[in-house]
Amino acid sequence: MRELLKKLSETHGPSGREQQIARLITGEIRDYVDEVFTDTLGNLYAVKRGNGTKVMVAAHMDEIGIIVTFIEEKGFLRFSNIGGVSPYILLGQKVVFANGTVATVGMEKLEDIKKLAFDKMYLDIGAGSREEAAANVRIGDIATYYRELTFSGSRAIGKAMDNRAGCAVLVNAIRELEKTDNEIYAVFTIQEEVGLRGSRTSSYRLNPELGLAVDVTPAGDTPEPPVAMDVYLGRGPAIKVKDASVICHPRLKELLLELTEQEGIPCQLEVLQAGGTDAGAIHLSREGIPSAVISIPCRYVHTPGEMVDITDMQNAVRLLKSFLSHPLEMQKIFPCFLT
Repeated sequence: MRELLKKLSETHGPSGREQQIARLITGEIRDYVDEVFTDTLGNLYAVKRGNGTKVMVAAHMDEIGIIVTFIEEKGFLRFSNIGGVSPYILLGQKVVFANGTVATVGMEKLEDIKKLAFDKMYLDIGAGSREEAAANVRIGDIATYYRELTFSGSRAIGKAMDNRAGCAVLVNAIRELEKTDNEIYAVFTIQEEVGLRGSRTSSYRLNPELGLAVDVTPAGDTPEPPVAMDVYLGRGPAIKVKDASVICHPRLKELLLELTEQEGIPCQLEVLQAGGTDAGAIHLSREGIPSAVISIPCRYVHTPGEMVDITDMQNAVRLLKSFLSHPLEMQKIFPCFLT
């Protein structure tokens, strides 16, 4: 898990530019499934064939980033955000482009730091002119945080835990999954950070009978956390009740809880007041798809120092494997909805 998470975290893959991370995941999962393919937008599908219920499990592989909008005469780069980037967290950080060009983030003179905004900030790649800068970076190129993943005991600290932690859980669950009658579509989706776009198109394409997302959720166990969340690192994966994009199907939520009790898997319940996951798009696809979410507790979401607990991820793998191995017969799961 640690080795895989490190590779996933440190690979470049901002929203709309997921090619490098998709190639890495393909190499990690190809030998464990019956088929791997991509669609025209870049979603990555890994299929385990079966004759039973068709299940889609989504983990988004994109990360937040910044996009170059203008190159100044002296070689400094102006930029905007891709996803939920905070200018206060970004200031002074190093970022890296897909070609390996590294920049530091600076700001203009401000009398009041509270007025810090992207239009008062710039990237410095060490170029002395527009021509020199343009030889390395073009308008429209996207950079992500430049950060090595490190470990402190069972805790992993680095960039893009949202949602490379979820990708690692899904990869390991598929690798370890024994024969199941269900037909499993593991989908590593694109552009979740900018509007759940990949899960919207992939769920429409697959039209599964059940949907499940694997993503991180903010932990509420730090001093005076910004969001009141009864979710803690090290206490197991969280089973989502709702967020701003989805109210998880009650029967699927209960089934996940039943499986944790049967398997002795520690778990938590999550009510997220803002934000969403791929399940928000999946459950609205076509005529509607019953959907649920397994969440990995994460501190400092959308920073270069996101923190997750490896034991939570390992227990998330156990729960996901149990769910995918379970006889997911629609008439038995949803008798009150289908009669």
